[in-house]
Amino acid sequence: MMKVRLIAALLLSCSMPALAAGNSSAGQEKSVRCLACHGADGKAAAPIYPNLAGQHEAYLVLALQAYKSGARSGGQAEVMKAFVAGLSDDDIDDLAAYYAGLKP
Repeated sequence: MMKVRLIAALLLSCSMPALAAGNSSAGQEKSVRCLACHGADGKAAAPIYPNLAGQHEAYLVLALQAYKSGARSGGQAEVMKAFVAGLSDDDIDDLAAYYAGLKP
């Protein structure tokens, strides 16, 4: 039974997406471009924009990558595509780490 649990745990860990390993301090510096819509503390003033503070880091990485690749559309996607077009994977990881670390 122990062997089955060990195998199941290994399979589960291999199937999970890798967590972002961003630098929160670098992300804070890079977040200047996000302030107008998502607020200085990751809390949007206008209801049309989502709050980013406290979101899961992996989710933020996936969302930003989806905007960058064009996989996300609708709503404010065109605006987001323009903002993320020049971001590197490291930039995205850093931003995700910063916003994930903020209090919601």
